[in-house]
Amino acid sequence: MDPIERRIREFGDRIRDVQARGVYPYLKAVQAIDGAHVMIDGRRMLLASSYSYLGQVEQRIAGFVDAEACAVYSSGYLANFATISALLGRNDVVICDKLNHASIVDGCLLSGARFVRVPHNDIPAFDRALERVPTRAGKLVVVDAVFSMDGDVINLPALAEVCRRHGAWLMVDDSHSLGVLGPRGQGIEAHFRLPGVIGIKMSSLSKSIPSAGGYIAGSRDLITFLKHASRAFVFSAALPPASAAAVMASLDVMEAEPQRVTRLQAHIRRFRAALQTGGIPVGNDPTPIVPVITGDDEKALRIARLLDERAIFALPILPPAVPPGTSRLRMTVTAAHSEAEVDTIAEALVAAWREVVLAPAEG
Repeated sequence: MDPIERRIREFGDRIRDVQARGVYPYLKAVQAIDGAHVMIDGRRMLLASSYSYLGQVEQRIAGFVDAEACAVYSSGYLANFATISALLGRNDVVICDKLNHASIVDGCLLSGARFVRVPHNDIPAFDRALERVPTRAGKLVVVDAVFSMDGDVINLPALAEVCRRHGAWLMVDDSHSLGVLGPRGQGIEAHFRLPGVIGIKMSSLSKSIPSAGGYIAGSRDLITFLKHASRAFVFSAALPPASAAAVMASLDVMEAEPQRVTRLQAHIRRFRAALQTGGIPVGNDPTPIVPVITGDDEKALRIARLLDERAIFALPILPPAVPPGTSRLRMTVTAAHSEAEVDTIAEALVAAWREVVLAPAEG
């Protein structure tokens, strides 16, 4: 048994022993609040301790992403940061894609584990890094599902096989794939039709789900461990009831109206094809994040200004948010756009690209 699994299982055994003896007092779901009184397990009680942990929303998320259990944090940053730092210790190794989100990087650094960064989406590099990990060390691989500045997708089938072969835990941040990938927007596992290959599923609750917070989903023992051992869960206030209600309403809509995901995916293909036809070098990734890379800071700023003049809001992304020499416009389309609006954005962007990038080059 690897060290990470041993920590989780030993903690789970401890909790189950306390629960079996009927003296476990924590993580009670508050069903209603009335001034100084709360409703817990159908009983009206005078509140003298605890927070509202809103276990209902955690159960709802776990069901949607096909996991046994879920822990909700007050932000997506904290979910990544707290989970990685709680699971790992000084004798463990964490392997991270070079383009992972800052919250993942910060969690890796805080954990005290040996931190290995590999080239972006380079599966052989992950394989080589895992081969060098000592046998008795805990091994965690962490990646984004969709990379926020490039809009490309991690090669999950190949990476999951590498992790399985080396006995490594796999953690995936689904923040930019939840609501986007898969027939019902369930994320990267559904996109690749590989249920259950991700041991630790994470997502923000402020992207496709327009609320606040973040979650970790996985096995019941994993979530039990995190709810007692991750500092950002134990020492931070719970998600506000209004935010939790917004999450549940969003999941209701996603399940009841899968045509929204279908519409978004059609817009993605339409937008990328229009840019390619117009001479802008973009890929065919199945995500709504489309980087239009100018390389030069001034060109990105000028294109954004030309779009602004046509009443189109688009932000240029400059260093240090991206590496020097890779300045870009981070374009996105949504299900809320009409086909005509997708075409309008594409036409304006192509015109600006030709004026700022192609015309000076030709001249």
